[in-house]
Amino acid sequence: MLDNAPRGTICIEDIEIGMTRSLLKEVTDRDIELFAEVSTDRNPVHLDEVYAQDTIFAGRIAHGMLTAGLVSAVIGEQLPGHGTVYLGQTLKFLGPVRPGDVVLAEVEVTGIDHSKRRVTMDTRCLVNGKKVLIGEATVLAPSRKFD
Repeated sequence: MLDNAPRGTICIEDIEIGMTRSLLKEVTDRDIELFAEVSTDRNPVHLDEVYAQDTIFAGRIAHGMLTAGLVSAVIGEQLPGHGTVYLGQTLKFLGPVRPGDVVLAEVEVTGIDHSKRRVTMDTRCLVNGKKVLIGEATVLAPSRKFD
């Protein structure tokens, strides 16, 4: 059988319930500025410290979807990895991520449908051990087999 899976990939045939992968990322001012530019979300709570001081956050925060993007990075780079196709993602934001925070993004396999190559994963992001984002992702995992 030919192995056509991209490098940096865990194929559906090798994924197991309970597998986890993670990454650590410090969220910088530059990250927030670049995300605002790319997304066109220029809400001043992300970009203007004076404005943000008068909000419920009492200071600037990163875009929630920037934080969620770290989950996407774990899925697309590690588990399952290159060749993965996102099918869905639920998100619940539990707390702010501020410039300078170090975010731990984690995914954990909770379900596998081998016949459809679908993998379900719990997803979460933590700052200083406190959950700031939780959710569930469903992805189409790469296979060593030709379709």
